[in-house]
Amino acid sequence: MADVLSQSQIDELLKSMSGGGGAAQQEEKPVEVKAVAAEPEKKEEENFNKYDFYSPRKFTKEKIKLLRSIYENYARILTSQVNGVFRVMTDITVIELRESRYYEYVNMFHENDCMSIVEAHFSEKGKSNVPLMIYATPGLIITLINHMLGGGDSVIRVEENYRYSDVEMALYKRVLDYVIHSMDDGFSNYININFKMQRVEENPSMTQEIGLDETVVIIVLNVDVSGLAAEKIRLCIPGTLLEHIFKIIDNRKHIARGFSYENNSDTIMNHIKDTKFPITGQLGVIKLDISDIYHLQVGDVIDMNKSCKSQVKLFVGRQPWFTGTMGVHKKNIAVRIENRISPVGKDKNPDDEIASLLGETVEQKTG
Repeated sequence: MADVLSQSQIDELLKSMSGGGGAAQQEEKPVEVKAVAAEPEKKEEENFNKYDFYSPRKFTKEKIKLLRSIYENYARILTSQVNGVFRVMTDITVIELRESRYYEYVNMFHENDCMSIVEAHFSEKGKSNVPLMIYATPGLIITLINHMLGGGDSVIRVEENYRYSDVEMALYKRVLDYVIHSMDDGFSNYININFKMQRVEENPSMTQEIGLDETVVIIVLNVDVSGLAAEKIRLCIPGTLLEHIFKIIDNRKHIARGFSYENNSDTIMNHIKDTKFPITGQLGVIKLDISDIYHLQVGDVIDMNKSCKSQVKLFVGRQPWFTGTMGVHKKNIAVRIENRISPVGKDKNPDDEIASLLGETVEQKTG
């Protein structure tokens, strides 16, 4: 009898035939897999300002934020001023505002650049001894001068070390006057400052209004002229001037906060209680013609149509406050106060009573 193969034996036979006839099953070689660490993705390098611990910052972030809001307001005002006066489309924005050193501002200049020295006049304190500095690129100045003289809408491009002629220098001061005076409105929401040009330095790298290591705030304004050119206005505000400005602003904030949330009636009364007011006693009022007044002589008597013991009305300023009787005190004529005149009642017309009081006063002066 033939042997019957099971299904497992048939599968084993087929495997041996496909493997080259060997009965033993060939061992499979393991595949070596090397794990390679994935390289981290390269992140874009971020630019950070290096902090110099040898010269720490003078102004907090809140102060810098306040100053930025002031000059953003100034940029909007200057944009409308330049567009209206010079008839040119510009868009002025603040692109940089940072605390730095004065030598960094001076090192930006070329030999032929012009820098304007600006005085700051405070309404309460007078002129500041420390000026601020402002510089505008020659391309912006020449373009505005071209529009001032009736030129076309083209944008004039000049070299960075452009030297102004004598005529252009005179017009340069005229242009900078508009740029400088617009700062008055920029600060008007916080403090009253009047900025005036002192002089123009034609070699600013040799100018030393303050120490080279003095702390300053550099403000850079971008001036987009008709979408065809991007000019710059650079301002430098010394730290001592800024400290004075912030001090005045902080004092005004404290005063405003106190009067807004505190009851200062006692303080106000202490300030005004020593104020002097004239008090006038009025016995009566009489009307006289000019001719009667003209013929008055020494010793004449004017009949007041009132008894000497009648009530006398006392006026504080022009307002009647008391009534009293006349008498003598230490050989001087005096008035004893007996009643206080009540204020205008609800049943009376205030306008009529005020008019009558003013009329009585005028009649008294005429008499």
